[in-house]
Amino acid sequence: MASAEEASRPFAGLSDVSISEEIPVEGDIAVPVGPSTRDDEFSTLDEPVKETIVRDLRAVGNKFIHVLYPKRSSALLRDWDLWGPLLLCVTLALLLQGGAADSDDQGGPQFAEVFVIIWFGSIVITLNSKLLGGTISFFQSLCVLGYCILPLTVALIVCRIVLLSGSGNVSFAVRLAVVTASFGWSTFASTAFLADSHLTNRKALVVYPVFLFYFVIGWMILTFSPGN
Repeated sequence: MASAEEASRPFAGLSDVSISEEIPVEGDIAVPVGPSTRDDEFSTLDEPVKETIVRDLRAVGNKFIHVLYPKRSSALLRDWDLWGPLLLCVTLALLLQGGAADSDDQGGPQFAEVFVIIWFGSIVITLNSKLLGGTISFFQSLCVLGYCILPLTVALIVCRIVLLSGSGNVSFAVRLAVVTASFGWSTFASTAFLADSHLTNRKALVVYPVFLFYFVIGWMILTFSPGN
């Protein structure tokens, strides 16, 4: 008992110590009344379906504009989506279906074949990019490759209109010029978005598969002829 009293004796006078009210207390200890910043963030859970659809369509349209006026921008990489590539892929597959080669049983492109070629080619290019040390994600690469099909889709629509007037030499020359220009535009746009994601000494290894990918699509568009 004596040892316990001796141990507590140095702290015996602390109970009489009080802090004077004249001593200023530094620091801001006010409690915020308003909601936190996370509550102020935009949430789509309570958003009407119409506004969600309009917002997504506007985002897809903005990405189409970036492809038509390609520049080194991170818009496609930052806000990636696959709605635009899916729309372009379905459009290409529908417009390429029912060619003359189909009726002659010569292996013309069917809907499923075009769909598989586009998506499988995009996946192979993306995997090649990742193996070469690309810094963008898998879906970002798919987004860029898919959106850059837009010029070739427009070329296919133009070619279908040109074929309505006949399939002579003049028609072929016009289609060749349109497809060549759209092929170059797609390749240039995709490399403009993907240029900064690879090492300088490996860019050629990345661009070459992209070149072949859009070349195959352009070749299917150029060789398409409507069925009788």
